Amino acid sequence: MAAMEGQVERQTPTSWRYHGQHSGYYLLHRRKSSLVMANEPGKPRLDRADEKTACFVHSLIAGEWVCSPDQAKDAQIAREELNNALGFDETAVDVDGVTVTDVEDWRPKQVQPVVESRQLTKKQLSDMAWNVRKLSKKLDSLKLKLSVKNVFVVTKAGDDSVIAVTSKVTQWLLSKDRDTEYNVYVEKRLEANPDFGASQLVQGEPSAAERLKFWDVKFVHENAYLFDFVITLGGDGTVLYTSWLFQHVVPPVLSFSLGSLGFLTKFDFNDYQETLGSAFKDGVAVSLRLRFECTIMRSNGRSGGSLTQSTKRDLVEELIGEEAEGILTHRPEKVIQILNDVVLDRGPNPTMSSIELFGDDEHFTTLLADGICIATPTGSTAYNLAAGGSLCHPDNPVILVTAICAHTLSFRPIILPDTIVLRMGVPYDARASSWASFDGRERVELHPGDYVTVSASRYPFANVLQQDRRKNDWVHSISKTLNWNSRQRQKALKG
Repeated sequence: MAAMEGQVERQTPTSWRYHGQHSGYYLLHRRKSSLVMANEPGKPRLDRADEKTACFVHSLIAGEWVCSPDQAKDAQIAREELNNALGFDETAVDVDGVTVTDVEDWRPKQVQPVVESRQLTKKQLSDMAWNVRKLSKKLDSLKLKLSVKNVFVVTKAGDDSVIAVTSKVTQWLLSKDRDTEYNVYVEKRLEANPDFGASQLVQGEPSAAERLKFWDVKFVHENAYLFDFVITLGGDGTVLYTSWLFQHVVPPVLSFSLGSLGFLTKFDFNDYQETLGSAFKDGVAVSLRLRFECTIMRSNGRSGGSLTQSTKRDLVEELIGEEAEGILTHRPEKVIQILNDVVLDRGPNPTMSSIELFGDDEHFTTLLADGICIATPTGSTAYNLAAGGSLCHPDNPVILVTAICAHTLSFRPIILPDTIVLRMGVPYDARASSWASFDGRERVELHPGDYVTVSASRYPFANVLQQDRRKNDWVHSISKTLNWNSRQRQKALKG
């Protein structure tokens, strides 16, 4: 953003005032839909690493690194190569295309407060999404060799048969035959489960007493930076649960197929020893799956659960009109990162939902329907597909918008770029409230005047791919799981 001192340059949805070289830019005003000031004065930045992150993939996204003296000489050419490809300051890929960086030897230079996507200007959001896509494209042809010390294991809930499988994997990881003494984190509910047999594992390998640890949701949210690698044992629901656990950086996730669906679970558990041994020793191929950042925005002026009626309020005017200085119409309640979809529906109400749909600073339409599904490319095979939306390859940088039983037949599914910030709100004159769910979790009621923002997240989901099938992996998944375009072959005509 270029401006002379004392001048004001306006952008939508955010305006900044320039106060000189050392003071930087300060927030002048926002549209009513933005509502939150930056945590620190100055222009938000995306070029710093998150505090305490040990995830190599997301550290590459942050893009600013220092190298240990021992690696500086060997990694010089490597850094320059990926720097040219991605536009980042520091990287670590050797000339053969194999990552040689050990995450323990690389640390962020500086730490900046996290900036939520809804606080970014249009250009900043576009640059963030573009950098993630460039990194994802580069990583698709590389093998990342990671320094793995702390392994996080997620077990399918509600299926006792997977508990014994978790015990097998844990025993293998804790064995003295491994080259590294791994710390293994298992869900706390298994600690006293006889099928898991924690005490037997420790008896069989005494050194495991200090290395077998147990986690709960609170521990993960407070210590997500500790984990170098994630193993999931279950189906796609277990992978979505893992995404929910890691609301910021997501370590590389290797998923074994032990569920009923297999879009995200790529590895056969029968080969788990060979698969994990190769992943830790030789490295892994990683696909960065686009996630969405969703923010629940509550209308100000609500008293005792109902809106004050002193003045007639219009959600469209509040979200795309300009506000008077100091007047905030909404406040953020919660930010959630999703991998599949966010759905607004009528919930227990017998009538249709009325939903206002916005893109950036434009009012798209008013929807009367049972609901609306906003899906990532990964989530295109879930609720989006059931509601009539299109299949979409996960590498596409897009947002899929699909109505659920719309009142008009002309509301067709639409695909938008991932640089748009969508907002879905309940108008003030709606007959009933709506309900929002995020990856099938966190179900909350939206009262008239409330809305949800949806934008590309700066925290993609690092999904480990199979080496021998990473190019046609998605097509294989839909053919196997959906029987996509399967039919009896047409007979040839006899000449």
